[in-house]
Amino acid sequence: MHEKSLKTAKEWLSSPYDKITQEKVKALIEQGGEELIESFYKELDFGTGGMRGIMGVGPNRINKYTIGKATQGLANTLISMYEGQDVSVAIAYDCRNNSNKLALSVAEVLTANGIKAYLFNSLRPTPELSFAVRELGCKGGVVITASHNPKEYNGFKVYGADGAQIVNPFDAELINKVRALSIDEVNFNANKELIFGLGDEMDSTYLARLKTLSLSPEAIIKQKDLPIVFTGIHGTGVVMVPKALKSFGFNNVTTVASQDVIDGNFPTVHSPNPEEPAALEQAILLAKEKGAELVMGTDPDADRVGIAIPNPEGEYVLLNGNQTGSLLVNYLISRWKELGKIKGNEFVAKTIVTTGLIDTIATANKVKVYNTLTGFKHIGAIIKKLEGQEQFIGGGEESYGYLSGDFVRDKDAVMSCALIAEMVAWAKSSGKTLFNLMEEMYMEHGFYLEDLVSITKQGRSGQEEISEKMSDLRKTPPKTIADEEVLQVIDYLESQQTGLPKSNVLQFITNKGTKVTARPSGTEPKIKYYFSVQEHLSSKSEYLSTKEKLTKKIAKIQSEMNL
Repeated sequence: MHEKSLKTAKEWLSSPYDKITQEKVKALIEQGGEELIESFYKELDFGTGGMRGIMGVGPNRINKYTIGKATQGLANTLISMYEGQDVSVAIAYDCRNNSNKLALSVAEVLTANGIKAYLFNSLRPTPELSFAVRELGCKGGVVITASHNPKEYNGFKVYGADGAQIVNPFDAELINKVRALSIDEVNFNANKELIFGLGDEMDSTYLARLKTLSLSPEAIIKQKDLPIVFTGIHGTGVVMVPKALKSFGFNNVTTVASQDVIDGNFPTVHSPNPEEPAALEQAILLAKEKGAELVMGTDPDADRVGIAIPNPEGEYVLLNGNQTGSLLVNYLISRWKELGKIKGNEFVAKTIVTTGLIDTIATANKVKVYNTLTGFKHIGAIIKKLEGQEQFIGGGEESYGYLSGDFVRDKDAVMSCALIAEMVAWAKSSGKTLFNLMEEMYMEHGFYLEDLVSITKQGRSGQEEISEKMSDLRKTPPKTIADEEVLQVIDYLESQQTGLPKSNVLQFITNKGTKVTARPSGTEPKIKYYFSVQEHLSSKSEYLSTKEKLTKKIAKIQSEMNL
């Protein structure tokens, strides 16, 4: 391994690699050790949505050259797909270290290949990139981001002409083209005349379109002083979320000053991931001071949002992605019905590992539900497929990503923050809190509780262990789960059974609606187990005891599975 890494590293000591890169490589060679091996032993995987990795020199790191190669592959793919047509690509980037430089590299390689590049002049949310692709009629889009990963990481995310992350066959063709390239085939000679800046004008157009999603403007007028605390956790949400809340009509938004500072080192948090409770700690402290009725925090590229709300005792509780998603879908459908917007061809969309509560809510209101494979790109693909036939109300995934409307085709935390705030204002206009709405939702449709266990194994042997586990589950699926009879086994490798593309996922559903899902990662030795249990909630006073009962049930299932 060391010899291979050393051989590859020495290839980086000459052209086309620049002098600074060569100096860094020399230093690594002199040091020897693990970093040299890790940086050079293989090429960074280019997967279905692009690539993500640690920044540094070498083919297994994110840098100008690995990004350049990916961009050349994208250029080649677009030129062959749109032969003889004008091709343009929109480019955005987040707050991460080097993101602006890497975005410029993308623009340079694209324009070197005769492709027009629309480059945002400063950091912007991923959903605004999705919007810009559609608004400008681009054939593709690129975002430089590593989403909620630690500060060492960055990435390259690719979008199609519909503004959604790419799916088959585009992704397969792109992967093949990137893998076939050598660095000598990458054209870095930018045509500066083909680079066009994007800025305030696109922001205004995007915010104006967001405003069209508002369903309760009269409630906002009444509750314009609703106390809200927001944090962008040093990322792109800082730029756009306060503007979106203001355009909706909210006047009392306080931001966390220390986290308003754009900084790719994320100095105030261990991880900029709103799924982790620690990420919202500072915001909740400020909320207690301000008496806020809603706390929201977005990840670095502002496509995901975590929220906290006061419970009846006045304590701030964090909602998980399933709870927020269910509340949003429930709100959207309720208001669409009240406003007479339901005509019979509406739908919501969610992933197969997202709570079944959304299915129950939609079905009860005679709204169709489409379940997709994990990954928001599949929701984007459904919206595209049904465009002009059925109308998308909203939907999302359990990992804190939501969407309404169809002018953005990726999860949108800017939009979600505005709609969540509107939902709180709407509830307050009826003398209720968001927590009250959640209790009522559970009483009407069932109390659903979810949990996730993620297990990482080491190296090749770990990958084999996970494959073995999935094979055993297929050969001998459980007959009971928590003393409930397993009625249905869904194997997502069987497309005929699911109607979806093949995916290595297993689901077990019991006679009482308990659902367990096993899903290995396709890129690393990791397996995720998703648990969903449900119970009737007869009154608000039974909320805590029912929650406790469901929590114990999940613990029992996990114990049965030796997790």
